[in-house]
Amino acid sequence: MTADDVHTAAAALSGHALELPELAHARVVAAYVSVGTEPGTLALLDALRARGVRVLLPALLPDNDLDWGAYDGPGSLAPVRHGGKMELLEPVGERLGADAVTGADVVLLPGLAVDTRGMRLGRGGGSYDRVLARLERAGVRPSLVVLLYDNEVVEHVPEEPHDLPVRAVVTPSGVRRFS
Repeated sequence: MTADDVHTAAAALSGHALELPELAHARVVAAYVSVGTEPGTLALLDALRARGVRVLLPALLPDNDLDWGAYDGPGSLAPVRHGGKMELLEPVGERLGADAVTGADVVLLPGLAVDTRGMRLGRGGGSYDRVLARLERAGVRPSLVVLLYDNEVVEHVPEEPHDLPVRAVVTPSGVRRFS
């Protein structure tokens, strides 16, 4: 995809995501900053902030778990390289702890694909598996939404016993819900 393609897709994805009832009523949203050619999230993060939503963003810990910090606009992000892994934009402010995600009304998840049952395929690092397990242990059930390109919605992805389905996938062409 060209940079223009990524930008156009990000704008469309943001527009569809902002129409979700879950996000319309959310007070706290745990999200992420997209990297590389992932579907762009910055426009969505800024739109949520403009609505008065508290946006939490992850900071990768050495064990691949995630800490969280508040997003206060593009100036509140700094590039961080974790070993040989890709560079991530992370919040520069106060760290809120790994359990901060349990206060989110909606969790926006990255992924490689989602299938017709709502099962999400992650990148394999286990960071979001830990997040989902933390939500389960806390007994909270925020809406889980994955942000992908249209061609990343597939017939079937492998799953493991700890995997949880997402409620919806948002792509540049629209929203698909799962039961």
